[in-house]
Amino acid sequence: MSFQRVPLATMGVENLIVDDFRQLEFNDPSTGAVLRYNLFVPKNYHASKSYPLVLFMHDAGATSDVTRTTLFQGLGAVAWASPQDQEERPCFVLAPQYAEIIADDDSKTSSMLDTTIDLVKALADEYSIDKNRLYATGQSGGCMMSIAMNIKYPDFFAASFLVAGQWDPALVKPLAKKRLWILVSQDDDKAYPGQNAITKVLEKQGAKVARGTEPGQQTNSAARSTRSTQRALSSTTSPSVRAPSFPKVSRRPAPAVIGTPGA
Repeated sequence: MSFQRVPLATMGVENLIVDDFRQLEFNDPSTGAVLRYNLFVPKNYHASKSYPLVLFMHDAGATSDVTRTTLFQGLGAVAWASPQDQEERPCFVLAPQYAEIIADDDSKTSSMLDTTIDLVKALADEYSIDKNRLYATGQSGGCMMSIAMNIKYPDFFAASFLVAGQWDPALVKPLAKKRLWILVSQDDDKAYPGQNAITKVLEKQGAKVARGTEPGQQTNSAARSTRSTQRALSSTTSPSVRAPSFPKVSRRPAPAVIGTPGA
């Protein structure tokens, strides 16, 4: 029996979940800046219902003027838009695409901080988005931008999921009244000591702290962490304080350390 080789041609490419995001552009009337962004609108969106919004901000490595770059870098944005999570917790997902470095190691941000806040406000006016259920998250530079936003606008977000970032501890006292969930690898030589320094300040300000570690050997731990965070943030309704910190643990390959907000 002989087989004939038939050339195959790619007729199209589908990017699951990524293709469900809309690519849009915001012209900020307050700052005059232009910001490209990706927006996921719940599949069965209806204006008669009220929806939460999750804002994800990428790190410096995804800085680009190509709008969808942040969606391909990792799961920071798309994790919230998966069919399973949307079935349980429908929400808007906003993923801005920054063409500049938005936050640096000197605890300074670009003007995109205010432009992003203005974008969230505009979307909340355009859609049926619950302004009491706005959530911020980001990794590295996006984490630092989340911290800076919570400092400048302490009443804007209901809770924040901070991944692998740091900030000047002298500036973070306003975070003591915020709901925070912090995730960082012990091997991160900037973010791990940086987050410990931050949470020490918050504890001195009266924040209640919950601590936990998760071994990095478990390859699906990140997915579990994200899902448990989604459950925690989606149920956040009160302003009670839970600012996580981290204990020093024995060195392991890429461990994850999680602070857990209370109910």
